[in-house]
Amino acid sequence: MSPAKVQPQQETASVAESSESTATLAEIARAAGVSAPTVSKVLNGRADVAPGTRTRVEELLLRHGYRRRRGASQQSRLIDLVFHELDSAWAMEVVRGVENVAREEGLSLVLSESAGRLTPGQTWVDGVLARRPAGVILVLSDLDAAQRAQLTSRSIPFVVVDPAGDPGDDIPSVGAANWQGGLAATRHLTGLGHRRIGVIGGPARMMCSRARLDGYRAALETSGVPMDPALVREGEFNHEDGYRAALELLRLPEPPTAVFAGNDLQALGVYEAARELGLRIPEDLSVIGFDDLPITRWIGPPLTTVRQPLIEMAETAARLVLDLGRGRQPATTRVDLATSLVVRSSTAPPSTADRP
Repeated sequence: MSPAKVQPQQETASVAESSESTATLAEIARAAGVSAPTVSKVLNGRADVAPGTRTRVEELLLRHGYRRRRGASQQSRLIDLVFHELDSAWAMEVVRGVENVAREEGLSLVLSESAGRLTPGQTWVDGVLARRPAGVILVLSDLDAAQRAQLTSRSIPFVVVDPAGDPGDDIPSVGAANWQGGLAATRHLTGLGHRRIGVIGGPARMMCSRARLDGYRAALETSGVPMDPALVREGEFNHEDGYRAALELLRLPEPPTAVFAGNDLQALGVYEAARELGLRIPEDLSVIGFDDLPITRWIGPPLTTVRQPLIEMAETAARLVLDLGRGRQPATTRVDLATSLVVRSSTAPPSTADRP
């Protein structure tokens, strides 16, 4: 029997067994003025449906609260993992964590990138609907309301890792204690005697960036150190922006004696700027990062950083999305794992000449 003949038979079964939904596929088809196979094509992300028809069917699925019956026969042995950007060591740590769980469960990964957008495009959603994965994990990304409804109506669970914005109480998510990490990093520097501490944050549109910057502010306040807006810069969590922002800070008439970078890649940019200006780390400038990527142990000098448990975050997200797919309701859908300060050789007290 060819694959083309198998699909309608599977869908006929799901029509008959959808009694727990507010509406069956047949009822959705009648309301839309189309055939049941057409509704089936929309549910399965098939491309051979007119855009107007697809929109009408999706609206009816949402309005009637349709949800496909869960069943192992309907799911592929896949986890969909989507990043807004994939070309970084940070992303590879997350891939490793999801892969650990997928391997235990006998599942495979499908990797996608949304080309820097925080919301993936409809083409990606259509691909997910066609693949019917066991779950979807979005990293630093989110879905709009229509995309969430599409996955929900197909009983495809999803979890957001390190959400860019506030995902809300109804969206399962896994993050880290970013505020506490920013606090610990800055307290470490004030404890060494630094008073002019520059910060290079990530993009303001991301919740983790704002939380780390808020932790920086809180640490200065509790240490009695006035915050100088001239020492605050923003970047895109990449090496290039860390380098650019560090040059700006280090060329100030009163430059900082220490810089807290919003992530390790930005910290590497600070290293490059310091070398270019003839500054020694940590003798002339202390540098601290965030993430604890493997490379931070091998650069010279090894980087003091805040460990974000990326592999554990990814493993937690993978187990959470699989539990949701199996109908297990977790005690909480918002998980924040602890961060910790890792002190290495890139931080030291300011030189005598730089002390107030």
